[in-house]
Amino acid sequence: MKEITKAEMDVVLKLVKSPEADYNANSLAKVVGITAMGALKILKRLENESILKSKRIGNAAIYRVNTENSYARRYVDLILSRESLHTSPKVKRWVEELKKISHADVIVLFGSVLEKSNHNDIDVLLITDQKRFPKLQREIKDLNEINIKKVHPMYQTYQDVLKNIKKRDKPLLNAIKGIVIIGEEKFLGIYDESRKE
Repeated sequence: MKEITKAEMDVVLKLVKSPEADYNANSLAKVVGITAMGALKILKRLENESILKSKRIGNAAIYRVNTENSYARRYVDLILSRESLHTSPKVKRWVEELKKISHADVIVLFGSVLEKSNHNDIDVLLITDQKRFPKLQREIKDLNEINIKKVHPMYQTYQDVLKNIKKRDKPLLNAIKGIVIIGEEKFLGIYDESRKE
């Protein structure tokens, strides 16, 4: 495998963080900001490596992550981990702070903290089960007591996330486009489950 380019990383991240959408080379090129030919080259290379698979719909080839392939799953896991590792120092501070949370299976940092230098709060998607929910709430309360900027949690169970993706819930779809802090494998599992027909 060749070195992972920024464009390649952007393509894979767009696919895995947009389970509600179908992308071909042209539509991916537009949202990622590269040429259609560049997108097609990336998609074909990733398909040849079994990281992506395509499905023909009319004249277009629609691409998705090949979650049945263990190499593809590890590759996406690496891309998601790499995204949180190579973020700005301002965001990295929150990445490290949120990694301390132990009662969530998936943590996704999203919202204004990723886009603006002057943000009011820290938006976080926390996926857990009902059993650990009270302990997770306590962890967030404790975090908010020691930080000036408050964590604004969006609590979801695994089933809630799947249901909200299916009904195209805008707040949740916005949240899953953030940076995955922990739970990369489970995040990919959510992608996989939500893409089943």
